[in-house]
Amino acid sequence: MKKNILKHYLGVSGLAFVGMALLPQMALAADTDKPKTEQKNATGNGGGGMPREKSFAKISSEKWTGARLADGQPDVSGFWSNTIGNHGNFTDPQGGIINDPNPNRIPKGARADRAPSRVSDPIDGQVPFQPWALEKVKEFQVKFHDPTTQNFVEPLARCAPGGVPKSLYWHGYEIKQYPNYVVFFFDSGTRIIHLDDKAHLPSKIKLWNGDSRGHWEGNTLVVDVSNHNGKALFGRSGEFISENGHIEEHYIFNKENTRYNYEAVFTDPTVYTKSFTVTIPERRWTVTDKPDGWNFDVWFAKDSAGKTTIEHEERICTENNGGFGLGAV
Repeated sequence: MKKNILKHYLGVSGLAFVGMALLPQMALAADTDKPKTEQKNATGNGGGGMPREKSFAKISSEKWTGARLADGQPDVSGFWSNTIGNHGNFTDPQGGIINDPNPNRIPKGARADRAPSRVSDPIDGQVPFQPWALEKVKEFQVKFHDPTTQNFVEPLARCAPGGVPKSLYWHGYEIKQYPNYVVFFFDSGTRIIHLDDKAHLPSKIKLWNGDSRGHWEGNTLVVDVSNHNGKALFGRSGEFISENGHIEEHYIFNKENTRYNYEAVFTDPTVYTKSFTVTIPERRWTVTDKPDGWNFDVWFAKDSAGKTTIEHEERICTENNGGFGLGAV
């Protein structure tokens, strides 16, 4: 069941600043990663039982041999979620939130015991920021825990869309496909990828999720992303891309259609010293999986033929009555 996606954007202007300042603190308790866990089956909600991998296999771009839709697209529709960590820390997905004042949320053990950075190139796993941009990120990492102005409040706490690439590793999400379109239904808004050779929007139009134009090459969805608004963050660690940035994405699906790897090159000469590559592993969730309130936040129903179907209600941020991330509809 899909509710009106525009509800994500209503009511934001009415939030009091004090409330916005408190929301990130409430969120820490609501959806903190537990990086030491690596489970085959997720249980619980609010992220407490999220399955987390420490490593994952590369998927090569090749010919697609699976099912296709009527318009020729590879059929990759369904429910998906990342496998290595939430959005608390972009370059150390299982490392907890940087400068977290709660020692119980700081992971124990060596860095090598956790999943690799989402930055797969350069090999140091760090975003190659220009000095001014790195200083801005480090300031956010400190003041996020006690924000004094709005720019230190995470955009998600104000119900803004997650942006690229964070939407892929916040909650689980659904991919739907239509003739000439691939649509991602996130809990923090939707993202439409146009496959019909339309030109990008005029450069003066800036969007939280950017403007996406794509095409299929075998098992790989190739997407060109521009028109960023420069407001979205990559995580609670504060990394970002500006309005001048460009992203070239590759969604590479395996032959079993059970996993895909997101590989994308980020370029922004006004923020980075050079381009860098981001890699995010994702897995499919089906009726054989147990809903966990986070990666697979769904409920099961029966259609008229008695077949089990998966239903997902949109998370309405403006109606939450508890810590952000605890869905209320």
